[in-house]
Amino acid sequence: MRSDVLILGGGVIGLACALYLLKAGASVRILEQGTPGCGSSHGNCGTITPSHAPPLSMPGMLGVALHAMLRADGPLYINPRFDGARLRWLLGFARRCNWRDFAQAAAARSAILQRSHHLLGQLVGEDKLDCEFTREGLLYIYRTEKQKKSDERSHIAMLDRLGVSVQRLNGEEVQSMEPALRPGMAGGLFHPGDAQLRPDRYVAELARRVRELGGMIETGTRIEGFTTSDGRIAKVHSARGPFAGDRVLLALGAWSPLLGSRLGLRLPMQPGKGYSLTYSRPMRSPRHALVLREASVCVTSWGSGYRLGSTMEFSGYVEGLNRSRLEALRRGAATCLQVPEGPELLEEWWGWRPMSVDEVPIVGPSTRWSNLLYATAHGMLGVSMSAATGELIAAMLGGPPSPIDAKAYAPARFGL
Repeated sequence: MRSDVLILGGGVIGLACALYLLKAGASVRILEQGTPGCGSSHGNCGTITPSHAPPLSMPGMLGVALHAMLRADGPLYINPRFDGARLRWLLGFARRCNWRDFAQAAAARSAILQRSHHLLGQLVGEDKLDCEFTREGLLYIYRTEKQKKSDERSHIAMLDRLGVSVQRLNGEEVQSMEPALRPGMAGGLFHPGDAQLRPDRYVAELARRVRELGGMIETGTRIEGFTTSDGRIAKVHSARGPFAGDRVLLALGAWSPLLGSRLGLRLPMQPGKGYSLTYSRPMRSPRHALVLREASVCVTSWGSGYRLGSTMEFSGYVEGLNRSRLEALRRGAATCLQVPEGPELLEEWWGWRPMSVDEVPIVGPSTRWSNLLYATAHGMLGVSMSAATGELIAAMLGGPPSPIDAKAYAPARFGL
């Protein structure tokens, strides 16, 4: 069973790449171990965020990370258990906590985020994606002047350099703009260029369009190994038999390093575990997507529901829900919202985000295997970066050119 492009992974990135490749005239087959979008594409908050271009790795973050080992319910948690791969990743991350690397990563992230925001609007309209896409912007909410002033010094300055619009709001202005907040907020930052959608519906709609355009999605297809020959991947072996492609695209998100190791590759990535709580929509629901800064909680309201999410946990490939982190989401929402939870809890969720050591996606051709390409390591921003990633991959395989300079995302920077 051969295709022009064999895509390993049916999450939001794999599906977006498939859609753009099909539009460029390629035949596509996706191998997905579960169902489309069952990983981190499913339970995130669905915000489309050019405002999130600045990475985590700003100077001073190392101290924050070390302190995070002491609080299992904090917004950032690093499990102190020894893990060689995670330790190497943390040391690499620490080396990048300087202004030069911070600015370089922010510029690369901003380019793909802004392009993807533009493309998403086109996709929703032209392909009629029913995913509750709206362009209402995103609000950062501050309970304290200290946090607000800190962000104004770093966050706003970087967004200004990147050409991303942001508006300062005082306490009265933010209360007027978002009546769902509790009284007494110190202020906010409004990002008018951000948007939101319901991520599980977005992924389902991408899968629908891929199938309509002739793409094949093999679900329940766990990848078990490879046959290689003359510097190429000749076959991909799965629980459902062998598959082949003229090109093979690795789009497995947080699972990419595990499978890459079978090809002799060491991807500089770690799973960053996130959590969310999904409810039926409360009577007093926020008008905008929110980031509650002190608590690091994201709040998204759709016509069909309501979600609290975020947190970052580095515990390796440890599965399962951590109750203390779910409770932290609830507490954080209660500090800022009059009605922090919906009337019915619909889902408690966790998922692994694919975090690269420099917080920039790995997108492009392999230097090790002549027919392998990567589309992985999008961190917390896979939904936000999905459309532009699909366009980039299609351009690399003969589709219309992308306006983004692909060098910033090249696997060659890691010798991959």
